[in-house]
Amino acid sequence: MVPDKSKLPSPITADSPLQLKLYPSKTFGLNSSTDSNIKQLFKHLISLSPMDKNGSMSGDCDLETTQMETFLSQTFNFQNLPGQYIVHGVKSFELRKSLDSIHPNVVIHFPSKTSKTSFAMSAQEIRDWQQSYRVYADKTVEGMTKEFLLQALQGKSECGDEAFRMKFVVRISTCPILMEFDARIIPRELQEEWPNRIKLVSVTGIDFAGRIHDINDILTYVTNWREVYEINAKSALPQVYHGRDFRRQANGPRGKLNIDLLLNDLVRMARLRLQACEEEKVQIVVETGIGLGVFAGRAIEIDETVRALSARAIRQVLEEDGSNYRNIQAVVFALPIFDVDYRHAKRQDTYQAFVDEFDSSKYEGPIPVLIADQDMHRLTVAIARKEFIVSELNPADSHGVFGEYWQNRGPAVEEKLALTTVGLLAQHHMINSYVLKPENYRLM
Repeated sequence: MVPDKSKLPSPITADSPLQLKLYPSKTFGLNSSTDSNIKQLFKHLISLSPMDKNGSMSGDCDLETTQMETFLSQTFNFQNLPGQYIVHGVKSFELRKSLDSIHPNVVIHFPSKTSKTSFAMSAQEIRDWQQSYRVYADKTVEGMTKEFLLQALQGKSECGDEAFRMKFVVRISTCPILMEFDARIIPRELQEEWPNRIKLVSVTGIDFAGRIHDINDILTYVTNWREVYEINAKSALPQVYHGRDFRRQANGPRGKLNIDLLLNDLVRMARLRLQACEEEKVQIVVETGIGLGVFAGRAIEIDETVRALSARAIRQVLEEDGSNYRNIQAVVFALPIFDVDYRHAKRQDTYQAFVDEFDSSKYEGPIPVLIADQDMHRLTVAIARKEFIVSELNPADSHGVFGEYWQNRGPAVEEKLALTTVGLLAQHHMINSYVLKPENYRLM
């Protein structure tokens, strides 16, 4: 029987727009030489249902936090240690039932065996995910040693130089996704292989929120910080309030950035994490904005520039390095639009900043790019189901502790990732002993 061609999906050509656009998205770098599998993948991704931006994961995630605590308690006898903290405000804990004590063939269900819908995984799979843990670090950064990494990945990085150093460290492991940001469990049977194709890339971004732990971000990139912030007369550094925060001077000037230095470091950071993905044989890289929300420096009026430079940095790396990649075939930016803010006659959100950069530069890199107003979990799972090895970016804290404040019930993206993936099992140093094995650290 000859198929009715009118009912077949229309092919993507170099000069035809992608079809079935259900939410804001834009592609770059597709041309006649682009692999047809990538064209079809992009077409599939932009046909996904739009992200649920007002679901339970948009708030404090109390139910999801309790769900993860209960899962860890029932499966591994998770217990918080009263009065003990990994870093300030981050509760310490232990698993009184180790993974090693569980037979490899035992099947573990998230959130529980009795749940109507559950994600099934074997104890051996979890071991494999833990053993996949690797660290890639920029060896040209002063003080970047395996000894430093061993301390930093336990939350022992000091404020200032050591916290700053963590921007040039990439942590990566296989890390399946348990639910999308609609908080609905993704059902999974053991025979399904798609979860094993997902890598989680944990990276610290530049922090312009004005906090003591990341003081070097301010001192390094904000050239007029002495005029911007209230200064402590004794230390001649920004005055610290409530043990953490800097305060902008009343009627003080807006921040001024060392543009060249900031762009140079953003390029180094992007290059390192893409090279780490290349080393891990990732085929599709899913990126999101790192430090481009509350950490972009809106309080000192630099956020618009920071977003633009971040987009420029990764665009530059893709154009300069793309032809050298043997594994990476495409990059997808998951940049959900939450709040529409107009300043200087322009929309001020990360999605728009990236679209503007790739548009205005007339991007011609060899790596195709999709920018999407979409849930990064939804994109990543969809890509893995299409049998690609895919990475997902986790905006991590400079303390070096995975999912840091995940129990605080007021989580940012990093904490949401801890509640929606197996990241606590795969990348937290209190659970995965491979995090603290220097033989897994690679200085590049």
